Amino acid sequence: MAKIPDATITRLVRYLRVLERMERDGDVHTSSEELARLAGVTAFQVRKDLAYFGSYGTRGVGYTVPVLRRELRQILGLGRRWRLILVGMGRLGQALADYPGLADGYELVAGFDVDPSVVGRRVGPLEVRPLNELESVVQSEHVDVALLTVPEAQAQAVAERLVRAGVRGLLNFAPVVLKLPDGVAVENIDFMAGLSRLGFFMLNPRWREEMMR
Repeated sequence: MAKIPDATITRLVRYLRVLERMERDGDVHTSSEELARLAGVTAFQVRKDLAYFGSYGTRGVGYTVPVLRRELRQILGLGRRWRLILVGMGRLGQALADYPGLADGYELVAGFDVDPSVVGRRVGPLEVRPLNELESVVQSEHVDVALLTVPEAQAQAVAERLVRAGVRGLLNFAPVVLKLPDGVAVENIDFMAGLSRLGFFMLNPRWREEMMR
């Protein structure tokens, strides 16, 4: 398979959301032009992104909405249920524990913190556990993914513990670049980087237009 750009994966998520709305509205078919318009990209970009994974449209008909939605869910790993933990149960961790979208394809099985005032409390569906139980819970609960919301200074050490325990995917909210072995998937969620990109594109709208072509 050809190397797939990160931006393509990001757009697949956007297409999936559009298709889910279409299906809820009772739409059966769509075109690359309509999907592009609703996703804020070009029809050429839609076709190029989907071509990395196969051929899904029919000439003169377009895409069948339920079929393409199902295919994108499979591509994005949403065809199975992933077991998640939260490490760091401060304000952000607590907000994530209550996020209703996690119910779609994910199962939040545990949350951890080092703060004695938080450990033992109920946060959303979880009872917060002490960090010294991390490895045993990862192994006994067959955890796939960790959401890391710890302070920057602790992020690398906690990430290494998670990987040694068997976690193979991390969603990292700490503003630090994690150095982990090959084979561990890491997605960094950087709030300030997003604001900085937004500021750049607001000051330089033509750059944004070029990226959309």
